[in-house]
Amino acid sequence: MRKLIVNRDTQNVSATNQNWLDLEPLAQVEITSEDVGHPIESALIPGRGSGWCAAGSGEQIIRLLFDKPLNIRRIHLLFCEVQHERTQEFVLRWSSNHGQSYREIVRQQYNFSPLAATREVEDYGVDLDGVTALELRILPDVSGSAYGSLAEWFLA
Repeated sequence: MRKLIVNRDTQNVSATNQNWLDLEPLAQVEITSEDVGHPIESALIPGRGSGWCAAGSGEQIIRLLFDKPLNIRRIHLLFCEVQHERTQEFVLRWSSNHGQSYREIVRQQYNFSPLAATREVEDYGVDLDGVTALELRILPDVSGSAYGSLAEWFLA
C-alpha cells in the first residue's frame, strides 16, 4: 500500500499558483454586512488586504452575481480565526438562473481553536457551466454569537 501523509498547513494555495478570475469587471457583490475596515474586496481580489469581516454577528451571506454566465473550474476559500474557539458552518451554492434556484456545492463545519486550528483552507475542483450566481452562507458559530469573516474567495 502506498501512503502519503500531507501536512495541511504546508499546502500553500495562493493567488500566484492559479490564474484567478478578476471578479471586479465580471460580477456584482451582495453582502448582508461589512466592517468598514474589512471590505469584501479584501477577500475577493488577491493582495487587496486582510479579508472581509461582517459588521454584526450572526449568519452572513455573500452573493456573487455575474453579468454573463461563467464556467467555473476551481473555488478557493480561506477562513481564519485566531482569537475565539468556535464551530463555523458554511454553505456554498450556485445558480444558473440568476438566483431563482440554487444547487448546493458543499456544506461543511469546522472547529476553530486559537491554540491549534486557526485556518480553514478549502479548495474545490468543480465543473460548473453557465454560473450566473454563487452564494456563500456563513454561520460563524453554530452555538453562539460570532462575527463572520472570510480571508479569501477566489475562482478560476
